[in-house]
Amino acid sequence: MTFLIIFLCILLTAVVLVQLGKVTELATSIRGEADAQEDLNTRQGLLGMIFLVLFLVISLVTALYYKNWMLGYGPHASASIHGDSIDGMFNITLAFTYIVFVLTHIALFWYAWKYRGRRGRKALFMPHDTKLELVWTAIPAIVMCFLVVNGLMAWNEVMGDDGDEDIEIEATAQQFSWTIRYPGQDGKIGEKDYKSITGLNSLGQVWTDTKNLDDIIADKIVLPIGKKVRVRITAKDVLHNFDLPHFRVKMDAVPGLPTFFYFTPKITTKEYRKNLSKYPEYQAQDPNNPEMKLWETFNFALNCAELCGSGHYAMKKIVEIVSEEEYNKWLAKQKPTYFTSGVRFSDEDPYKNELFDIEDSERAAAFKTTFESTMLADDKTILLDKVEFAFGKNELTPLSRYQINHLASELKRNPNVSIELAGHTDNVGSDETNQRYSEARANVVYNMLRQKGIDENRLRAVGYGEAQPIAENDSDAGRQKNRRTEARIIAQ
Repeated sequence: MTFLIIFLCILLTAVVLVQLGKVTELATSIRGEADAQEDLNTRQGLLGMIFLVLFLVISLVTALYYKNWMLGYGPHASASIHGDSIDGMFNITLAFTYIVFVLTHIALFWYAWKYRGRRGRKALFMPHDTKLELVWTAIPAIVMCFLVVNGLMAWNEVMGDDGDEDIEIEATAQQFSWTIRYPGQDGKIGEKDYKSITGLNSLGQVWTDTKNLDDIIADKIVLPIGKKVRVRITAKDVLHNFDLPHFRVKMDAVPGLPTFFYFTPKITTKEYRKNLSKYPEYQAQDPNNPEMKLWETFNFALNCAELCGSGHYAMKKIVEIVSEEEYNKWLAKQKPTYFTSGVRFSDEDPYKNELFDIEDSERAAAFKTTFESTMLADDKTILLDKVEFAFGKNELTPLSRYQINHLASELKRNPNVSIELAGHTDNVGSDETNQRYSEARANVVYNMLRQKGIDENRLRAVGYGEAQPIAENDSDAGRQKNRRTEARIIAQ
């Protein structure tokens, strides 16, 4: 029914227009074509003048009315220090272009009225006017020169690489997300190489560059107020654009061509929200959260300002500006889990056969706690869970030496303690073979402790073969648990 009504309205409009055309033709034939054309020119000229006035007034009024929703005006003054220069540059450009905009429209419609076609009037042909050409060439050239110089000064101020940035972060774009990387405790972001990209290493970080090991992958951008930030900007697939409109930051993210941008936040998110609360248009309810107002739910955001694909709209990242104290607390809570949880001890880890100092210290502290609690417990057995042997061999894996060092340290700290080193195997193989393996492996640990300076009278090595399992031998996980080495306290 609705479609039928719409169709009938369109049809009626077309009929009316056709009839008006016929009336006009009839009036022309009655009054004469010349008179009709002159009347038409006059009407069109008057309509043009009316349109001119309405158009300029509406353009100005709507710009003033909506300025609080437009960046750079009302509540959306720049949130960065350099943004003031960019806003000033745009305001100057707007002033010049608006003057030209108004004057050209006035001239366009005024001349259409003043020089409308009338009987007895002929057009004057002016083939050349040197003075006029100089004027309309020189004035735009001078204005453009001024605007370009002003823009270059603003750009040099923004992009001046004086090396005094307080913080450096990296933003890597891909369809359709951003990966934000912060430096760890060393304050430096590690190098990347696209050839190193794998399933475990999506950024292509070069793990031999130790600066990468403590880098942090954050789920949002958090920055302190008043600190200069350098943003590394890269892309993995297609052209993207790093856009922080409230900070006047906008730079392409180009595959294979890293770019960067400097900016210094000058207002926190909380302060920006407080400013928004002073404007009535931000007192409205947030449609996504009706219990809160627009100013309460406002967040700075990182956008992609390049049409990079169908999911382009989803490339958003919250940006939070906080005090320096809040920033330090947030950063302290971030963990460099990207390397430690995904790559550490995998085949891609160039350090898989050694522990970092912090890892060794953490394991030593945990082993000390276990050793001391075992001395007080009824069960005097300590599982050496980090002491492992190559499958089918009596050779320790490289990381096993660390726990043996920890055991030697505790024995030195407790000189009255004597231990039995017990070797165990699973049930794969013959009893004789398993017994031989367990004895040999217990002796390997025994000999290493002797090399560390532990008296032989405090040590005893015994192999139990497959006789004392702690799990079922019908699964790989169970057999792995049974292949173990233990330290039993036999005197203290």
